[in-house]
Formats: sequence, structure tokens, C-alpha cells
Amino acid sequence: MDRPGRLPIAILASAQFVMVLDSSVMNVSISQIVADLDTTIQGVQLAITAYTLVMAALMLAGAKLGDILGRDRAFALGLAIYGCGSLTTALSPNLTVLLIGWSGVEGIGAALVLPAIVALIASTYEGRARALAFGIVGGVAGAAIAVGPLIGGWVTTELSWRYVFAAETVVVVAILLLRRALPVPARLARRPALDVVGVALSAAGLGIAAFGILKSSEWGWIVPRGALTIGGQEITPLGFSAVPFLVLIGAGLLTLFFRWEERRERRGESPLLDRSLLRIPPLRAGLITLTMQQFLLLGTFFVLPVYLQVVLGLDAFETGKRLFPLSVTMVLAALAGPRLAAGFSPRRVVQVGLLVLVAAAALLVGTIEVELDNAPFAFGLALFGVGAGLLLSQLGNVIMSAAGEQEVNEAGGLQGTAQNLGASLGTAVIGSILIAALTSGFVANVQRSETLPQAARTQLVARAQSGIPIVPVYQVEQAARAEGLSPQQAQEAAGHYGGAQLVALRLALGAVGLAALLALWGTRGLPGPPPSRSRE
Repeated sequence: MDRPGRLPIAILASAQFVMVLDSSVMNVSISQIVADLDTTIQGVQLAITAYTLVMAALMLAGAKLGDILGRDRAFALGLAIYGCGSLTTALSPNLTVLLIGWSGVEGIGAALVLPAIVALIASTYEGRARALAFGIVGGVAGAAIAVGPLIGGWVTTELSWRYVFAAETVVVVAILLLRRALPVPARLARRPALDVVGVALSAAGLGIAAFGILKSSEWGWIVPRGALTIGGQEITPLGFSAVPFLVLIGAGLLTLFFRWEERRERRGESPLLDRSLLRIPPLRAGLITLTMQQFLLLGTFFVLPVYLQVVLGLDAFETGKRLFPLSVTMVLAALAGPRLAAGFSPRRVVQVGLLVLVAAAALLVGTIEVELDNAPFAFGLALFGVGAGLLLSQLGNVIMSAAGEQEVNEAGGLQGTAQNLGASLGTAVIGSILIAALTSGFVANVQRSETLPQAARTQLVARAQSGIPIVPVYQVEQAARAEGLSPQQAQEAAGHYGGAQLVALRLALGAVGLAALLALWGTRGLPGPPPSRSRE
């Protein structure tokens, strides 16, 4: 990349880093936030879920506002809103203010900033420079996911979680001061109007569907493990989990949204989303593969911290240190990806990346034991970083290059929506697999026991089937003794739980590898080699 082009990509990559870092920090800071705000883990998890929902629901609206206001103005406005949210979060005296600052205000700001970032890259760079810029931003986003536990863990342990959000505010102010270095993109010849009905339908549809997906690991996909509670009343429609009904309601609202958009197009009015974008094969394939990319990344970053913190007992900072090899190779592979794509093709680079992820998942499955084997685990993480970095280097450029100059904001909104839905699916589906495997494995181990008395086995099986948490083994032993089991019986029950936990973690990571293999199907529409190169 030439020298005049370095400052703009540094500004945009910094904004991307801050947007992605937030969730990683919040996840590793839950315990201290609960103590500081005198709240519960469920309350903080509600804030995390709400943040994702706000972004997913408003991403298309944020992209359209970029067309109306101008991409640079939408970027600045979103950053200003996000900075106010970060400062509010840092100063939160209770959970309510945290929900307003982080889940609400920051979520709205991110919905404006993320589509603007990709649109500004597309309008600022061309050709190989654009591919490299998307590779840098993709690598930075992946690195933020990986180093978030390291940064958040250290700051939370040594200082306070509040300092992370205060520092984000300072970084946002710095970006706003430097943003004049960004080239001003050309304004649209005809400024579109905001489709308010379309915003309401898309936000409600995406929000309700994403909420159902996110709650699946807690409520169950079909058979209810927990329940949606309204006014103290548990909601289990027809005896089933509320999850499929929420997903169907969301899908129905999105169907209405697409019909409404078709009606506006027939009447010559500005739609919220140009539906013809979804008929472009490379763009559609890019969105499908991007959804799978986020599924794989967030599913893995759900499983690995559980293993490192719950099974091995590491704190947040030590967990971040163990994940560091993944961050390094992810950034390096993301930077190398554009050059590889020039020599081969984006489709081939993405396919190689997915196969590397399959190999890395298989290697990591073999390293999950009671004691960590550092060298193979670090190598597996480094290999996973290579595969993820290759994906991150390609898909943003493929999606944005397939859209016309007048459509880059809408393409950016679709990209942000795919990222959030993929992240929601990855956390929910892999989490569900982990919990289901843990429950069934523990029940099977207890039922096979020849030393536990029948009464104890019945009690443990009933307790597991009503909902089993992911906790350290010693807590299971303590809980079993509190339920009236003898010390020997409690110790045996804890052993059965520990064995089931390791098997469940291996199955969850194996599911990540299988998903990476299945994702190869979605790469068929990605750009391949030029025809001349194919003939050669």
C-alpha cells in the first residue's frame, strides 16, 4: 500500500478494533462487573445479548443512513454516539445505566460505524490496495476477538473493567480528530429517503430471530430446558421451547419486509435494501461464507475459554496469553491473503483457509485433556489463526467489490448483518452442542455406575436433566454433598461430570471442524481464477 494510503486504513482499522474489542472484554469481566454493580451474572449476560441484538437489528438502517448523511458523516456520527456510550458504560453505577450505555447507545453507534468502515474502504482504495485494506481490517477484527481476553483480563485483574471503556472513549476522540485525513467520498446524486416501515420490519425481524437464536443454549431448541418468563409466567408454547417460535416470527417479519421493499420499488420509492444485491452470485456467496466464518470464530471462542478457565482453572489474563499464538498467525495470514488471492483466486484462498480450520479443529480436539499439553495446543491455535486469517482477508473485499459504487453502503449493511447473525449462531449452536453433550454424557456415566446407589443415581439424573451448568469439577462435588450425597459418592459424581465435560468439549470443537467442512459448499460462487488463467 502506498504511503498516502496508510493513514486512512490505520484510522478505519482502529475503529474496527474498538468495535470488536468490546464484547471480548465484557465476556471476561463478568465477575467483576457483577460485584461492582451489585447485580447478577444473568443481568450482565442480558446486556451482552442486548448489544448484539441492537447491532443486528439496526445494521441495515445504519447503512441506509450512510447514503442519506454521507459515509464520512455517518462514520463520525456513529463514533460520537459510540464514545458517549463507552463513557456512560465506564461510569455506570448500576445495571440499568450499563444497559443504556453499552447495549443501547454503543449498539446504535456500532450500527452506524461498521457499514461506514467497509463503504469508506471501498470508496478510498482500488484493486490490490483495496484487497490489502480489507485484509488488514479483517485481521485486526480477528485479532481483537483473540486478544480481547488478554487485554480485558489484565486490565480487569490489575485495575478495573471501567478503565477499558474509558480508554475506548479516548481512542474514539483521537479517531474523530484524525478523521479529516479520510478522503471525502462523492455524495449520491439523489439522496434517498429513509424507509421507516422497512426499518421497523427489518429491525423487529432480525432482532426477534437473533434473540431466539441467542437464547437457544439456555432454553433449548425444541425441548424446553429453560423458559421465556413474562410476569412470573413461564412461556412454553404447546409444550415446546419458545426458540423455534421466535425464529419463525422473525422469519415472518423479514418476509413482510421483503414484500414491503418490493412494493416500494414498484412505486418508484427508495427501498431500505436493494434486493437485487442478493441476486449477485459473488456477493451472495460472500455473505453465506462470511456468516460461516463468524460461526466458526465465535463458536471456537466460546469453547476454548470454557476449557482454559473451567477445566484448567486459568484466570482471564492467563487465558488470553494461551490464545496469543492464534492472534499472531491470524493477522499475518490476513496480510498475506490478498497476495495469495492475486496468485490464485479468492475462492481458492477461502477454501484452503476452511481446510486449514478443519485440520486445526482436529488437532485441538486431541489436546483437550485434564492437563494442558502446551506445544500441540499452541500449534493447533496457530494453525487455526492461519485458516481464520485467510478467510478474514478475502470476504470483505469480495462482498464490497461485487456491489456498485452507489450500493456500497447497503452492501456494508448486509455484511454487518451477516457478521452478527453468524456470531449469534456460532455462540448458540456450539453452546447448545456443548451443553447437550455434557448432559447426556453425565447421565450416561451416572447410569453406568456400579458403586453409586440407585437413589443417588436417580437424584443426579433428575438434576442433570432439569438443566446442568458448565462449572469446575470441584463445584459439582460441593453441590452433590449439599444434596445429601456422602463424600465418596460426591467425589464419584464429580468424576463422572469431569469425564463428560472433556468429551463434550471435544464434540463441540469437532462440530466446529465439521461446520468448516460444510462451509466449503458455500464457496462455489466466490470469484475464481480469470478465464485466461483457467485456460492456461
